[in-house]
Amino acid sequence: MFEPDKETLPREDLEALQLRRLQATVERCYATVKHYRHSMDELGVKPQHIKTIQDVRHLPFTKKEHLRQNYPFGLFSTPMSQVVRVHASSGTTGKPTVVGYTKRDIDTWANLMARSLAASGLKPGDRIQNAYGYGLFTGGLGFHYGAEKLGLMVIPISGGQSRKQIMLLQDFQADALACTPSYALNLVESAEEMGVDLRTLPVKVGIFGAEPWTNEMRFELESKMGIDAIDVYGLSELIGPGVSNECVEAKDGLHVWEDHFLVECVDTQTGKPLPAGEEGELVFTSLTKETFPILRYATRDISCLNYAPCKCGRTHARMRKPAGRTDDMLIIRGVNVFPSQVEEVLMKSETLGPFYQIEVSREGSMDQVLINVEASSPLSEKGDDSINRVAEKVKRDIKEFIGISTKVVVKNLGEVPRSQGKAVRVIDHRQK
Repeated sequence: MFEPDKETLPREDLEALQLRRLQATVERCYATVKHYRHSMDELGVKPQHIKTIQDVRHLPFTKKEHLRQNYPFGLFSTPMSQVVRVHASSGTTGKPTVVGYTKRDIDTWANLMARSLAASGLKPGDRIQNAYGYGLFTGGLGFHYGAEKLGLMVIPISGGQSRKQIMLLQDFQADALACTPSYALNLVESAEEMGVDLRTLPVKVGIFGAEPWTNEMRFELESKMGIDAIDVYGLSELIGPGVSNECVEAKDGLHVWEDHFLVECVDTQTGKPLPAGEEGELVFTSLTKETFPILRYATRDISCLNYAPCKCGRTHARMRKPAGRTDDMLIIRGVNVFPSQVEEVLMKSETLGPFYQIEVSREGSMDQVLINVEASSPLSEKGDDSINRVAEKVKRDIKEFIGISTKVVVKNLGEVPRSQGKAVRVIDHRQK
């Protein structure tokens, strides 16, 4: 099973378990993966030097470029005859990052996802409509195996076909919906066009992940769908979805499944560990993976850690919902800007719709930011003067909250591109 007893271990017992598993993982990496052996030798670190949890700081970081340099199977630690599945994430260079799984890895992943779905408030006998994409992307199959492990009935529709999604939510009476938050907004819009009030359906929870999203978007989804909107976190490099998950009782940070992943928060510039509560980059070390163990993976996700007790009774560290990624961060006239900051401002306006896109360009030596956002139906009916006043207010709010000047264009309904999976929030013309 997914070992719910591990979720409430006293911190001392949890760290003792972590240390045993960390030492075994480091030994495996050093003995079987040339990249790790070389990296550790360069730092003068041997497996026997890992005597406490804090000694993880002596190990080398793993970055995405290391995965690409060892494409496709160079970081695998088991013979290929033991690998029963591979997944991959798309990359900007054209080469994906490839991860592998033994049969035991698949079972571990299923258990972690079952644990995540249980934390989301689901129980055996419930039904889940899985609208994550199936294939090399880890989302679809990760949710599928975890749901079956928990004893849920799975509706494996995958992504897209929004009107059919709504029809099946009605006809198959799902208790839960799993997809990206931006696609959930798409489904809300499709339901409205079909005259379907999602709040009247049995769906009680949505498990949303694979992209950053704000609490403002959570409130939008909860109010339009009549659900608890729960955040799930994972990366294919770590295992897929199921690295951490919010609990439905608190929805106040994602519980990191620390018996399987050792988490750190480090300074984005120096790489030095930060104390609890301070914002930095999340770094994970896997503790139980066989084919693709990973040491100190620098995720580029910006968050902070909280070790305070949770009212749900779980003792694992909680990570704040990531504010964004360092590679998503825009530098506008010297100011660091995350798309989620813009989203937070936009979602506070009841007169605007939830769909938006940011375009960045350069005129001469000056960065220019154009924010395309849609008007709500009531605002569209009020005419241009009202729309212009809203656009000016949004510009002032962004200037005050973020510190940059922007141009805001309020478009008609349907004019901002919709997402069938991960939303494209930013178009940076400067990169061209």
